[in-house]
Amino acid sequence: MKKILISGGSGFIGSNLVNALSKKYKLILLLRSKKNLKKIKYTFNQNISFKYFKNNNELNSKLKKIKALWLIHCATHYVKNHQTNDVSKIINSNIEFGTILLDNLNIMGIKNFINFSTVWENYNGIKVNPNNLYSASKQAFAKMINYYQIINKKINFYNLIISDTFGERDKRKKFISILKQNIINKKETKIVSKNLFVNLLNVDDIVFGVCSLLKNKIKPGKYNMVNKKNFKVIDLIEQIQKKGKFKVKLKWLSSKIIKEKIYNYKSLPKWNSRKSSIDDLTKFILKDYKT
Repeated sequence: MKKILISGGSGFIGSNLVNALSKKYKLILLLRSKKNLKKIKYTFNQNISFKYFKNNNELNSKLKKIKALWLIHCATHYVKNHQTNDVSKIINSNIEFGTILLDNLNIMGIKNFINFSTVWENYNGIKVNPNNLYSASKQAFAKMINYYQIINKKINFYNLIISDTFGERDKRKKFISILKQNIINKKETKIVSKNLFVNLLNVDDIVFGVCSLLKNKIKPGKYNMVNKKNFKVIDLIEQIQKKGKFKVKLKWLSSKIIKEKIYNYKSLPKWNSRKSSIDDLTKFILKDYKT
């Protein structure tokens, strides 16, 4: 049974991976404290173990005692529009933490490293054009990966570029989560434009991609995991109203066309989005709605 080390296992993507992968693989989860377990409800089983650390110095010591063949790096600190007091945490979480992991790959016996990046690193389809400090920090970490890739020829490095996500266990204040909660609570949602287009991926499809990497021999590299179709938000709203048979409370702030391009990296081989259609998104939003 493969042994996999996972960082960020209490986060949105990480927690969904844990619940899916723990059925077939031995998982070691890196967590800053036991309090993080309260954030998410795992389906606990004998295949899940935990390693706790208080800071990056302690993390460095703990990693030297871990053995695994795979490392899936999900940990991140997301801030859309940062303030000055966010800078330290962004750098610590998105650059320093991950670099300590990279520096211990050989000691841990890691043969395969999976990292998640964001389409916002190449904003509007322009290479090396970060949209905010968060995406700039993810881009800086990609440079760290490049260095460790050069000095560790026998380790496979996979950098998965993902678009915005939705799905179960999502506690983030993202557009879909806000829209869903406002619909449930019958509150008004402000949307930046009637002509807003979004690219959204169900977290189940991300899990499917990681499972594909674990099962298949795929060449290391940088790959897109994005939806092939952009959604026009007004079309989504109309479908929600049609399926739910109620009117969504909205305030459109403009009619400006907002449709960012996505930089065209190769798609992950043996993968396609299966649960990210507009119908899937509508079902997810209406799942907990009560008339």
